[in-house]
Amino acid sequence: MDLHRVIRRSLLAALLSGTAPAWAAVRHSTVPTDTNIETVKVTAMLRSEELKNVPIDVTAVSSEQIREQHLLNANQIAAYVPGLNISSDSIGRSFMEIRGVGTTLLDTVQPGVGIFVDGIYEPVTSYLSLPLLNVERVEVLKGPQGTLFGNDTLGGAINIITKPPSNHFEGSVNATYAGPDNYNTEALSLSGPLIDGVLQGRISLAHHSDEGFETNALVGGHANPLHQDSANGTLRWEAARNVLLTFNTYYDRVHGGVYPYQSTSGPHAYTDVAHLNQNNLGTYTYSGANLKGEFTLPAIATKITAITAYDHRDARGSLDGDYEPVDLFRATASNTLSTTTGELRFDTHWSKTFSTLIGIFDDAQRYDSAGVTTLVPLSLAVPSFQKIGTDVFAVYGTFFWNISKTVEITAGLRWDHQHIAQTGSAAVPSLSSNELEPRVTLTKHWSQNWMTYASVARGFRGGGINPPFSPNPVFRGDSVWTYETGSKYGSPDGRFSLNSAVFFNDYFNFIGQNSLAPATPPGVGFIGINLNSGHVQSYGLELQSDIRITDPWTLEAGATYLHSRIVNGREYEQTTGMGLPSNRILLLPDWNFNISTDYTIGLEDGSALDFNAGIVAKGDRKGSSLTPGYAPTLSAYYLVNGGVTWRHDQWDLQLWVKNLFDKKYWNVYLDKSVLGAAGLGAIATDLGLIGDGRRIGVTATYRF
Repeated sequence: MDLHRVIRRSLLAALLSGTAPAWAAVRHSTVPTDTNIETVKVTAMLRSEELKNVPIDVTAVSSEQIREQHLLNANQIAAYVPGLNISSDSIGRSFMEIRGVGTTLLDTVQPGVGIFVDGIYEPVTSYLSLPLLNVERVEVLKGPQGTLFGNDTLGGAINIITKPPSNHFEGSVNATYAGPDNYNTEALSLSGPLIDGVLQGRISLAHHSDEGFETNALVGGHANPLHQDSANGTLRWEAARNVLLTFNTYYDRVHGGVYPYQSTSGPHAYTDVAHLNQNNLGTYTYSGANLKGEFTLPAIATKITAITAYDHRDARGSLDGDYEPVDLFRATASNTLSTTTGELRFDTHWSKTFSTLIGIFDDAQRYDSAGVTTLVPLSLAVPSFQKIGTDVFAVYGTFFWNISKTVEITAGLRWDHQHIAQTGSAAVPSLSSNELEPRVTLTKHWSQNWMTYASVARGFRGGGINPPFSPNPVFRGDSVWTYETGSKYGSPDGRFSLNSAVFFNDYFNFIGQNSLAPATPPGVGFIGINLNSGHVQSYGLELQSDIRITDPWTLEAGATYLHSRIVNGREYEQTTGMGLPSNRILLLPDWNFNISTDYTIGLEDGSALDFNAGIVAKGDRKGSSLTPGYAPTLSAYYLVNGGVTWRHDQWDLQLWVKNLFDKKYWNVYLDKSVLGAAGLGAIATDLGLIGDGRRIGVTATYRF
């Protein structure tokens, strides 16, 4: 019996039972009883603290927000996080920046924004496409985080935190159906004690599928569908009074579109119809396990955390390589990525006013890829392969010193060693780097409800190796100095909060969008490469606020203004022989915001109706181009979402809509010069990947 059927049958049995089982001791209030804004705790400093006291710009997306906004994966949280921009054109690739820092394109480029699951590093952006299953919250930390989180966090870090097992039996089942694209999700979660007070466990299963909004007019079928099957399990063992061991394992299979672009005549000619000689589809399979040990030593006021993890990803796909009705190129590709991680941390409180956090980190990645590109008219197949090994070792430390009752200084330093080596179709040099990443923060608590901070930090991302015949066999790592000042305020009555930050980034050797460049030796043609694009400077302002207007009525909002520009593009010009298309960064808007409101009405039978409405908006962006001085402009867009939820005891029933007015917009866009440079000038057109249209759905949830 496959996973999909297991989930459906378990879910159906629970939903049709209609009454709570005798062992269902947990009840859920349907009407808010606390009129204050919820106190949020985060682990942004690798310690559990209230968000309002953390001297870092952090946005926490809660499990409730994930559920209410129907966020399938971490890619989708960007709409609700000021300063975070994520665009995706494949189940295996995302374009990601925080405040203009950390653009990532291919798997051979290390993410400039670190991706972590329960503090465990994940090396590529395809992990953002995994479902948010059994997640307690997602924390987004902005600015370099090397002194605490570490690897490749020059732009910031995304830390996905899963729910720990509980010491009482509980569970939930939910089902969603929406149209017009047969969007459906089913999930089951169970948690409870295996040995009371000693050993707890949690298991979660989920299935999702949708047809997407794109069709293929040439060969038929859905051009950008999505199918996901997921399972994870956790064991939490309180082995002794001061010893806690947590073991996690997971399996995810994601099948869907791989660069399913639509041909279009321009950035304002929206279409959801592709003309491909085959549907561009791929399958990514993820599996892994990790073990965390937490050891508290009261005699020396130290907590020791030890982590070991293994993650494996297998990817396979095939596509129409020219994206046009003329059948010229087809390609198949497969790759595997294995990552082994180890970390050891010592968190010591030397006195009431001074503490330290010291650690070592080790990470080994092995990437193995193979592919075949076929020139269809000649039946000529050209194979390629590449093997890359990346090894990272780091030592880091941070001290926390309360100079007075209201003033604290935090200072940290990380030493990073990275070594990358390749074997493949042609030998290339290896690449090594040794970098120091400091951070200093000064915090002032003006009152119990208001604090300000100022920080300066340096972040670094390792470079990489390009495919054989590239004019630049290697590209250097990039680095950034970030200067930031921020404020966090909460009203004494707990009904209003406002967090703000002003920042400036000085970004060197920026690893920008990939490009096509003349291969070496000359005559081989053009080849896709990653490269350093130059010197970037960016500055901006972020605001985030929560307001409880009346007891049943709340308002949440966040906004970013960002001015990020390439101020010197000589590195790009020297590598490609061409001028920059634009001084703006690919797909990065100058502004974005989100605003949402909730209103709850209590009913006489103890149930409640919750009304939610919101807008997410993104400013105009630049699409990809290889024409010097020209890049297509993608229009700003505003998406209106909403829903109404009936809550009663363990039941939630929600009717919801996403993109209410069916707004058309591009997720990703490529000017025809990209295909033209690849030798398809006679037939080349612009290519775009359209965003999701209006979707109307219903979700039923039962908790016990």
